[in-house]
Amino acid sequence: MSFEEAEVLRRRAQAFLRNAERLIEEGEYDLAVFNLEQYCQLILKYRLLVAKGSYPRAHFLRRLIRELGEADRRALVLVDDVRNLHYIARLEEAYIASRYHPISYEDAEARDLMKFVKEVFKRVIEGV
Repeated sequence: MSFEEAEVLRRRAQAFLRNAERLIEEGEYDLAVFNLEQYCQLILKYRLLVAKGSYPRAHFLRRLIRELGEADRRALVLVDDVRNLHYIARLEEAYIASRYHPISYEDAEARDLMKFVKEVFKRVIEGV
């Protein structure tokens, strides 16, 4: 693991989260939700790099969370608690839908996902 690579992942993740906030305020909900997923993906890869020295070249949040759960079981609340799992699945869908499907997100959906990411996901991952 290189410190520089880890820092790049962390900085990019934070930028995606800030960008998602801005995009929600601008009414660009589809891109905001995609940016939320990118934040989650990169911050998980950052935590994996720090905890294990590497991360899988995959984008599925569930896989990354379970991998991180091998190093710290506290991360598994994001996939073992069905309420959290529904949000994780929605974020994974955003990654795929943004590329291949004409799915649109509404204001309430984007704001609800932002609330989950900031109040649940981020808190769990920062505690790992």
